Amino acid sequence: MIGQLNHVAIAVPDLEAASAQYRDVLGADVGAPQDEPDHGVTVVFITLPNTKIELLYPLGENSPITGFLEKNPSGGIHHVCYEVEDIRAAAEKLKASGARVLGNGEPKIGAHGKPVLFLHPKDFNGTLVELEQV
Repeated sequence: MIGQLNHVAIAVPDLEAASAQYRDVLGADVGAPQDEPDHGVTVVFITLPNTKIELLYPLGENSPITGFLEKNPSGGIHHVCYEVEDIRAAAEKLKASGARVLGNGEPKIGAHGKPVLFLHPKDFNGTLVELEQV
């Protein structure tokens, strides 16, 4: 069902510093900050030859990243994102197997302009999983 790894998301306490580190120290191709109000984050994508890194920074008072950074002040890996061909079919199969889809179970449009869903970390070895339709 899952395809390629689309990206690994890292929550960061300082978006500018993290972007500069990837650009200046690691020599990566770092994109511009992009506000995603529906998800409560500002993101920066770092393009690698085989995948992407997504830097996450809180946007607004109700950002889900705020709580993560309170528990992990230095930041850290927040989630992994896998590609799926049909997000609704994937969600139905996951629900039938007992996995919990977060939110209202309906896909939202993600930072790449494509439908996404998140799966409960307790159902996937403590890892928050994002699925993105490609």
